[in-house]
Amino acid sequence: MRAVVVLFPGLNADAEMIRTLELAGAKVSTVWYGDTELPAGTDLVAIPGGFSYGDYLRCGAIAKVGPIMNAIAAHAARGGYVLGVCNGFQILTECGLLPGALTRNAHLRFECKDVFVKVASEGPFTPATGSVLRLPIAHGEGRYQATPEVLAKLEAEGRIALVYATANGDVHDAVNPNGSVKNIAGIYGGPSKNVLGLMPHPERMSEECLGGRDGITLFEAVVRRSRVAA
Repeated sequence: MRAVVVLFPGLNADAEMIRTLELAGAKVSTVWYGDTELPAGTDLVAIPGGFSYGDYLRCGAIAKVGPIMNAIAAHAARGGYVLGVCNGFQILTECGLLPGALTRNAHLRFECKDVFVKVASEGPFTPATGSVLRLPIAHGEGRYQATPEVLAKLEAEGRIALVYATANGDVHDAVNPNGSVKNIAGIYGGPSKNVLGLMPHPERMSEECLGGRDGITLFEAVVRRSRVAA
């Protein structure tokens, strides 16, 4: 798999993203937000977390008009894989590659801790439905919201990828760190679920020295899928 990590001013998780993709078996390069094309043969585009442009206006609102975004949209339309983590998820909703919006946490506090998420739908990035992963979060605007019509479509098409849960996989309000509707932590987009956005940081839980390897399973899954498709 050939993966590309996109660099925007203010992002701070690019090194972890590159490291984790390499550990998962991908060949990784980077592109700058001002570029207009992706490298030939790109399989996966990853937009890491951080605070693009200082989160002015809204999180991702300035990054969405970066010159590279047209190439990313075309890549997704061709069925190429796109991954947006935290601020990357916000950018993907802002540019319309994923539906809904990420808004201020319900309690108006920044959350930085490990949480548990349950796989609600299988796809290119996710292991078996019902699997529980421990992943870090670090966000002040991670509350996923969408219209009832969008939520119904996501559920009907199996595109709710991850939900906040207990270590045992129970889903309820008490373990929802930000007030996201239906405890949503990540969603799929595209007809083949080739686009994934999630608020937790899987790249920060990719090695035992970081506290565990739950996060790297998402990257390993899409690398395996890419090899099978090839």
